[in-house]
Amino acid sequence: MTTHAVIFAMTLAAASACKPRPSVHVDAPPVEPPSSVGMRTAEASVSHGSEDAGAETLHTVGPGFPNDGPWVSFYGTAKQLGDIGKLARTFRIINIDADPGAANFTDAQLEELKAGGKNRVISYFNIGACEHYRTYWSNVPKGFTSCSANKAAQRGSYDGYPDETWMDPSDESYQKLILDHVAPRLAARVDGFYLDNLEILEHPAMTKNGPCSPQCKQGGLDLVRKLREKYPNHLIVMQNATSDVTRLGMTGGVRFPTLLDGIAHEEVYAPKFDDSAEAELLAWKAMNMTSKDGRPFWIAVEDYAGNCANKGAAKAASARAHARGFASYVSDESGAQKTVCYWD
Repeated sequence: MTTHAVIFAMTLAAASACKPRPSVHVDAPPVEPPSSVGMRTAEASVSHGSEDAGAETLHTVGPGFPNDGPWVSFYGTAKQLGDIGKLARTFRIINIDADPGAANFTDAQLEELKAGGKNRVISYFNIGACEHYRTYWSNVPKGFTSCSANKAAQRGSYDGYPDETWMDPSDESYQKLILDHVAPRLAARVDGFYLDNLEILEHPAMTKNGPCSPQCKQGGLDLVRKLREKYPNHLIVMQNATSDVTRLGMTGGVRFPTLLDGIAHEEVYAPKFDDSAEAELLAWKAMNMTSKDGRPFWIAVEDYAGNCANKGAAKAASARAHARGFASYVSDESGAQKTVCYWD
């Protein structure tokens, strides 16, 4: 077992002091890694809230966010951003693309965004698909298989995004690429990961747009568990993919939601209201999850107003999100996000 796994197991064991919830029952396999045993123990620990005697609090295993916002999502370069100091002063949670292959920010600029620990900087991390402009699409170190070379894992073009290919997260070579090449380069620079395109787990096995078999679905859940085991102190946020496939998912005897520190969903209130997305977020909220240190599970919404001048739409979307208890950020449009909207 690796040093990370040992530390992770010890951390989880310490978090299991609460009384296990009787309704949770997991049949353990004959042989299970110690880290998985620790996670199963920790995720079963619950406490009763003082405001609602019938509510149970499910403990997650990550560090949790000290603040729920304000938050921002920006995928441009430092040059496009302009005033790094203003961004750092305005937002407590900052989601950027820290892939060193993209060269959007220097290490010094990332440290400025962190503001001496005042802010949490997390990085976009596409694990359900592979963009063709990433260096690891075609160039990887010896011992790894690039996305373009891994034909067995490819699940077709991403509908609407011709420069992106769906990838089967259960594929062993693809998991190795993600866990041992892509993730370490991000983890060394930021406080956590912002996982994208796990929507593939919600796709049927026969669709043309990223088909996903039962093995594929389970492999995606397992991949996130392995990422958590390797990086116990990093934040993990999942964007979209908030259906029952993930909310009720299990991996290695662990409830999948307990691996995360938060979730985010796009286009819930703008440009138009998505009642199904809101219902999914409310179902996650009803789980009453907190970190082992009592930090609330982060639930965020990213809506799109078309441009940063559309303050009326932004204000309306933000108000609806806050009324539900969600952290809100309103950007220009999906697939853009190369500018920061500083709403009044």
